[in-house]
Amino acid sequence: MKYIFCAFIFLHGAIHLMGFAKAFKLAQIEQLGTDISKISGLIWLIVFLLFVVTGIAFLAKAQCWYWLAIVTIIISTLLIIFVWKDAKFGTIPNILILLAALYSLSTFAFNNKVANEISTIMKQADTTKISVITKEQLNDLPYPVAKWLKVSGMIGKEKINTVWLSQKVRMKMKPGQKDWNEAVAEQYFSVENPAFIWKVKMNMSPFIKITGRDKFVDGKGEMLIKMFSLLNIVNEKGEKMDEGTLQRFLGEIVWFPSAALNQYITWEAIDSLSAKATMNYKGTTGSGTFYFNEQGDFVKFSALRYKGNEADAQRYEWVLTVKEHSIMNSIKIPTIGEVTWMLENGNWTWLDLEITDIRYNSSIEIN
Repeated sequence: MKYIFCAFIFLHGAIHLMGFAKAFKLAQIEQLGTDISKISGLIWLIVFLLFVVTGIAFLAKAQCWYWLAIVTIIISTLLIIFVWKDAKFGTIPNILILLAALYSLSTFAFNNKVANEISTIMKQADTTKISVITKEQLNDLPYPVAKWLKVSGMIGKEKINTVWLSQKVRMKMKPGQKDWNEAVAEQYFSVENPAFIWKVKMNMSPFIKITGRDKFVDGKGEMLIKMFSLLNIVNEKGEKMDEGTLQRFLGEIVWFPSAALNQYITWEAIDSLSAKATMNYKGTTGSGTFYFNEQGDFVKFSALRYKGNEADAQRYEWVLTVKEHSIMNSIKIPTIGEVTWMLENGNWTWLDLEITDIRYNSSIEIN
């Protein structure tokens, strides 16, 4: 597709050579009824060259291509308006190229914003206090939680302070939706100073692209979803969002089990297969219940979370259920699972996810 679009840019640019050819009497251009001065002819030539450079920059994935495209489209449109009014249909390819450039620009701006947020939480992560998990450190944990850490393989391993993971995701955006929307996601965690950034890319249809970012930093949560990285669909923050994203962080420690030892989490034994966790960080508090099987593997997390951020939003049970475990980087973690809202009108399984890669305490390249 990119080669077709690049050829389209070159072909549209080549049309501008007609003005140059007429100005310097290199060819008879009947479509151009007005006389064109040599200075104007040179401008037509410059626009052609700008389109060529724009196409090359696009092909090379240079970030400057969209600025080149915007400048070139402005000059081209002015030429159509003031010199070649009969070529009004030439504004159509200009608009198409302009839309592609604006999409690329908005995507770059969104990705740059998220990259700066990720860089901030990674810099806050305390990587100087890497310690090894011992059996003695598990003594104060409820029995099923301590057993889970042992079964996961954390004994003798470094305490996890930073995490990067990638996910293959399927989502249903509303209850009753029949088909899944496929997406890919990445998530970055700081553990000692609890924070995460989750970013997702999803195609709602061949022509509608969705980007999203969930954030939990300094005890505050935020959800941002954009169409074409430009138009806000969701932009939510507030106390309900703070609590909900904290609960999400709490449930997701199953991917880095040593976080269960952090002081911002307190544990309460329920029985031999479950325990309640309460997380309190910078004024935001939330709880959830962890469930385990007889072998000690984590199998389910349940929390009462606000569904939505409106003033009248209510709490409903939010459940993460494990379908499959795998050993990744010597740690046994849930790698396939689903997330369900238990609503009054029925259960809504809105997320199906698979962990495709995970890295701990390593230098992380921000994409």
